[in-house]
Amino acid sequence: MHFCWFILSAAAAHYLAGSSLLDQLYGDLVHENYKQPNFQQITFFTEEESYDVYSSQEQKLPDAYYENIVRNHLKTRPEVKYPDKDDVSDIEMDQNMFGGIVTYAHLPHINCFKGNQDKPIDVAIVGAPFDTGVSFRPGARFGPDAIRSTAKRLSYPSSTKKQGPKNRHRKSDELHSYSIVDCGDVAMNPFDNRIALNQLYRGHRAIVNNHKGKVYQVPRVITMGGDHTITLMALRNLYEQWQKPIKVIHFDSHIDTWDPKKLGGGITNYMSLNHGTFLHYAHEKGFIVDKGNYHVGIRAPLVDPGFDSRHDAECGFEIIEATSIDRIGVQGIIKELVESYTAEDVKEGTPVYISVDIDVLDPAYAPGTGTMEVGGFTTRELLAILDGLRDTDLGCNIVGADVVEVSPPYDTNSGITALAATAVIDSLLKIMVDSIPL
Repeated sequence: MHFCWFILSAAAAHYLAGSSLLDQLYGDLVHENYKQPNFQQITFFTEEESYDVYSSQEQKLPDAYYENIVRNHLKTRPEVKYPDKDDVSDIEMDQNMFGGIVTYAHLPHINCFKGNQDKPIDVAIVGAPFDTGVSFRPGARFGPDAIRSTAKRLSYPSSTKKQGPKNRHRKSDELHSYSIVDCGDVAMNPFDNRIALNQLYRGHRAIVNNHKGKVYQVPRVITMGGDHTITLMALRNLYEQWQKPIKVIHFDSHIDTWDPKKLGGGITNYMSLNHGTFLHYAHEKGFIVDKGNYHVGIRAPLVDPGFDSRHDAECGFEIIEATSIDRIGVQGIIKELVESYTAEDVKEGTPVYISVDIDVLDPAYAPGTGTMEVGGFTTRELLAILDGLRDTDLGCNIVGADVVEVSPPYDTNSGITALAATAVIDSLLKIMVDSIPL
């Protein structure tokens, strides 16, 4: 039988030489009720006859014979039925998993910083491409792009998105009522930390002051860092917006409450604010509550163990170390965090902010970060803890969040660190939008 396939190949060479490569591979891409012509029935060689033809290295039959073999083969292919030439229902919005203008999970993009006050925003995703506050490895300025890229396979139903062909016939009440958008990145100056952080503060302020949501009166903002210094600007904005201190749940391997005289050397005022001192300043400025804040996943060595531990407690933080997961497990950590939101917090409506430094994960799960520390959580454990905050008093009072310290230059080719950050944002959205069918 292999001789018959050889004949078909030889015949194809004769026929295909007279047609374009595109037609050869796909047939007609655009046609109007095109029908294949009828061809005369032909008889294939027997194996003996075909052997005789090619053993003599002579062509025994005319070209038309071989052309009919190929045409008869092409006739058996199923015909593609294309939509009408002017039908764009399946391409009118970005549904391309592998390309297109990239937003987080294909969420709609609007300019949240100027104009568009008529556009409702319940949850805003915003990038903070900033890494000039790091003490070890830079690169987190590229974090927002990497997170968006790994979020291409996610998609959320959104009342601000057009319905594609797959859900064209869904009833409107089947879609959740929250408006979730990607605001893009705040333009942050790469040369001066003070200007850059002020730009981020004004960007956050513009989002919450210029927009109202369909559900939330004040939009919730999830920030994609950037190094951890950016959290200070988010807390400043929330403190001004809510007119009360914020309770912070801080997932990290480092405490980040270091006194700038101890970390950074206190050489200049300019250098004193960095990704290890921002919580010190948040407490000093009164942006966060005096007690009841939590560090989760801590395992890094302290600069001055005695002083740093006392100072951290003065800043209002309690610590759940990374090794606690071996003793009390995921459920034990969830229980402690949930119970930290007291009856007084419920009465006062204390706002909560979640900050996730991706280095809370073990380097095996997040190598692409500025300051790795061994012995961290697995990605599954972190996501389980976050998911355990849903439908709790603490979870219902979350008014903002961030994911920081994703540094793509140190990530794997598979982007596992950025992928973990994508999943963290997904979990944060689940907490903020508890009715969204994710």
